[in-house]
Amino acid sequence: MTKSLRLPRRRFLLGAGGFAVAAGAGWGATFLTVYQGRRRSNVGRLSFRNPLRIPGLLDPEPSPDGRRHYRLTLAAGTSELLPGRRTPTWGANGAYLAPTLRARRGDRIAVTVRNRLPEATTLHWHGMLLPARMDGGPHQMIAAGADWQPSWTVHQPAATLWYHPHPHGSTGSHVYRGVAGMIILDDEHSDHAALPRAYGVDDVPLVIQDKNFHADGTLDFTETELAESVAGADNLGVLGDTILVNGTYDPYFEVTTRRVRLRLLNGSNARVYWLGFTDGRTFHQVATEAGLLARPRALDRLLLAPGERAEIVVEFAPGDEVVLRSFEPSLHLGFPTERFMGGDDTFDIVALRAARDLGSSPALPTRLDGAPALVEAVPGAARRRHFEFTGLQINGKTMDMSRIDEVVPAGATEIWEVERGDEWVHVLHVHGAVFQVLDINGKEPPPYVRGPKDTFYLHEFGTARLAVRFDTLTDPEAPYMYHCHVLRHEDEGMMGQFTVVRPGTEDRAPRIVAGGAAHHH
Repeated sequence: MTKSLRLPRRRFLLGAGGFAVAAGAGWGATFLTVYQGRRRSNVGRLSFRNPLRIPGLLDPEPSPDGRRHYRLTLAAGTSELLPGRRTPTWGANGAYLAPTLRARRGDRIAVTVRNRLPEATTLHWHGMLLPARMDGGPHQMIAAGADWQPSWTVHQPAATLWYHPHPHGSTGSHVYRGVAGMIILDDEHSDHAALPRAYGVDDVPLVIQDKNFHADGTLDFTETELAESVAGADNLGVLGDTILVNGTYDPYFEVTTRRVRLRLLNGSNARVYWLGFTDGRTFHQVATEAGLLARPRALDRLLLAPGERAEIVVEFAPGDEVVLRSFEPSLHLGFPTERFMGGDDTFDIVALRAARDLGSSPALPTRLDGAPALVEAVPGAARRRHFEFTGLQINGKTMDMSRIDEVVPAGATEIWEVERGDEWVHVLHVHGAVFQVLDINGKEPPPYVRGPKDTFYLHEFGTARLAVRFDTLTDPEAPYMYHCHVLRHEDEGMMGQFTVVRPGTEDRAPRIVAGGAAHHH
């Protein structure tokens, strides 16, 4: 049986005869103006004149107590994001963005987070497997002027993770102001992998973000103008017309080795990037969000939705110059939503310029040891759960801080059927778990999606099946989140909560969060 199309109210008005009867010629003129103006590009407008900033690295030695101590101070400041203009921003240990944290499997981690921002916030360790009370979700609020001191032991493979605020209702504005940083995890396998690993030299973080600015250089938080709202273009949040990489406008990176590893992070609120090089060259993906791939994968394009990461290795010849570009992404949305959500946009990201003399690099390995094992066959007894992402709700529900939506046995592998029930951009992120995309509407997922993940763009109208492996840490009272990582959607309640409990105790686990939210003073 063919499933009927279920769309949010505004999309329904546009689709069900709205173009003919919605508001007559006046509405039609407004729609046409908005539609034409929503195709955005910076191609041909950049000169790539600013050296790429490389975030500082926090990689402390263990203290006498055996723990590695990281100290992060969140504070407001000003930054020159655009030439000659001062922009009020937020950052950690600086005015904008945050340092890269480096750790390795087996490390005992202790972090002191000092919130010197004018608002309460949180700091979520996106992709980290750690106790729910240390996760930095909306239940771990840090009051303005207060400190938070989470600690945990790293027990997952090498990966590229990140951290950012996660306060319920204001995640979008806090991230947009600039609080975000990478986390690099190493292990015994990555130590010996023949991959570039000199931070900032041939192992380069790229935090990609889009922004809108007012004429005076201040950040423009406007999600939609009135005309855009009337035209039906107001459901995604901020889509910027200016690209920053590591906080750098119009950037270039000087390549000094034959091969470079790029750690790509989509740190944007809502924009999806379709990344490749302007000369069409092949590159090799060596990792997805949650770890290395068993074999490097040759690609010429890579989709990256908000919160997703990928590691790629690119080969250069002396004197090469090439631009990493986001081409028009196929978002699998209908007219006019595809354009309203960035599907017709093209942006140059960063120029890479190779020196005349390049240092040697090891040959790209054909295998990478230590890659997380993938699910070859779904266990017949695996629990199945269904999640429908439609409008701003999951399974018809809006986020309730006191409600536990799901209870999961520790260490389980489950099948999550995730349905995109509308023609909006939705991105699933699951805290405290790693998953593998088995299929999308019964078809094999795109190559760049195959691997261990924690964040996933819902590519098509219909259902994707995920094999979700949950961590072994248990807490029947403190929840993890699953949600849409389009930050406006998250802030408006497109989020649920689950706890991980000792197997066999699921029926006895609480379904209410005591107190709803916790604040640290």
